[in-house]
Amino acid sequence: MPHNWNDKNGHFHPASAMDFLPREELRRIQSQRLVEMVKHAYANVPLHRKRMDELGVAPEDIKSIDDIAKLPFTQKTDLRDTYPYGLFAVDMSEIVRLHASSGTTGKPIVVGYTEDDMNVWKTSVMRCLLMYGVRRGDFLQNCYGYGLFTGGMGLHCGAEELGCTVIPASGGNTERQLMLMRDFGTTAVSCTPSYFIHLIEEAPKYGIDMKSLPLRIGVFGAEPWSEQMRNFMQKNTNMRAFDIYGLSEIAGPGVGGECSEQNGLHIIEDNFYPEIVDPDTGKSLPDGEEGELVITTLSKRAMPILRYRTHDITSIINMPCKCGRTLRRIRRIGRRSDDMFIIRGVNVFPSQIEVGLMRVEECTPNYRIVLERERDLDTVTVEVEIGEQYYGDSVSALDTLRKKIQASIVNIVGIKVEVKIVQPNKIPRSDGKAKRVLDKRVI
Repeated sequence: MPHNWNDKNGHFHPASAMDFLPREELRRIQSQRLVEMVKHAYANVPLHRKRMDELGVAPEDIKSIDDIAKLPFTQKTDLRDTYPYGLFAVDMSEIVRLHASSGTTGKPIVVGYTEDDMNVWKTSVMRCLLMYGVRRGDFLQNCYGYGLFTGGMGLHCGAEELGCTVIPASGGNTERQLMLMRDFGTTAVSCTPSYFIHLIEEAPKYGIDMKSLPLRIGVFGAEPWSEQMRNFMQKNTNMRAFDIYGLSEIAGPGVGGECSEQNGLHIIEDNFYPEIVDPDTGKSLPDGEEGELVITTLSKRAMPILRYRTHDITSIINMPCKCGRTLRRIRRIGRRSDDMFIIRGVNVFPSQIEVGLMRVEECTPNYRIVLERERDLDTVTVEVEIGEQYYGDSVSALDTLRKKIQASIVNIVGIKVEVKIVQPNKIPRSDGKAKRVLDKRVI
């Protein structure tokens, strides 16, 4: 029996039971939940009802999971257009938690959870932690940001449900993070991979040998990362580094995670059903073919989501895993079908940057976003042209304007960006679609 079926005392953990169901039984559960969820969504969410009516699909047409392709897609813009509660399917008195992520026009994407939804979420995160080998009694230092972002509270609740001692360190303050790891006896850590690499590189400055720490498991997500980054982290510590997948629109972290094989992420597909579609046509693709990941919530009552287009490009691995889990896996996600980029766990669209720029009258519509990686941390620099009548101002006046532009952008995207004012006509022009993002990162 693989070691990660069991808890610290060698006993099977009941939360893992769903991970090892025969595929026939799993599909029966998926079908039952999809039928119920579609009825609930159709009856209580006007957008879903309108979309289904337009396609000529009634709830009674959905008889099993095999009928899922009949349903309409949901896009991120749907959450923005129905802000804040337009996709909720229950009365607000049943909502026990709200979270939000950044929207493309300054308004956040809002998601809600009933008490049952919170239990589903916590259990899904717990199942991922069990895959990694996290157990009751582990000291998990959670360095994801707390607040409206789902990462911090999502990992926190799942780890507490498992019985870990959670250290809610939140993000930032490198010296303090390293001190806590050493003094508190941290055995598991969760954060963005780029930040953990930063911790490794900074540790010698504070007299901390990462290999002397009891740290044995790392839980990393919220941004793309590579096998090379995993190798670096594992080489410089005594831990194993695991990927976790999630997105706020579906639940948050815990949609899927790697097992001990570190070969693809098992999707918790009794709660989050995965499909792969052609990103251009929306046509369903068979397992094994690369395309856009689409996810349907099967257990979420507060905000049921039909066929959500994640824009993440991957493929489904339908071969048995050596760990024994029957949950299908997806390959690691390294790119997207849209222009979104992820900086320190925050989703950012060029259109958000543009909104911030256009709120400053001195700016022109000509700008470029430069992404770089310095000491394993991602940075964003916005190069922007201003009107010629302003460019000849004094150095102090230009610096004041630069700070004004920077504040306008940060107010929308919620993360620090650098702003560089450049000469008129300095930014390259294109005859076709403007290339707004120059990604110099090596991932």
